[in-house]
Amino acid sequence: MMYLLSLLMILAGIFHFVKPKFFLAIMPPYIPAHQFMVALSGVAEVILGAGLLFDNTRSWAAWGLIALFVAVFPANIYMATSDKFKQFPKWILYARLPLQFALMAWAHSYV
Repeated sequence: MMYLLSLLMILAGIFHFVKPKFFLAIMPPYIPAHQFMVALSGVAEVILGAGLLFDNTRSWAAWGLIALFVAVFPANIYMATSDKFKQFPKWILYARLPLQFALMAWAHSYV
């Protein structure tokens, strides 16, 4: 399962650069420097996802992922509560919120 989390994080990070418009759209207006933050979180996802693969960086990467999931939670809340994302059913947007906690628990299992 660790390899799956690693792969998901690396792919998610890559998508920050392949499809930046999606990630820019979910940034809450009160967060500054949207492009920088999207790039930073994308780089962090790739590095932390790769860090899970190595014994000597696994715990550090797991704690980093937990911090990252906390940091991006406002974007998930914004996406769920904003009227900008009518292409997604509201229940899916709200279902993503507890998913963040599941991801935190998953990452924590590698601390």
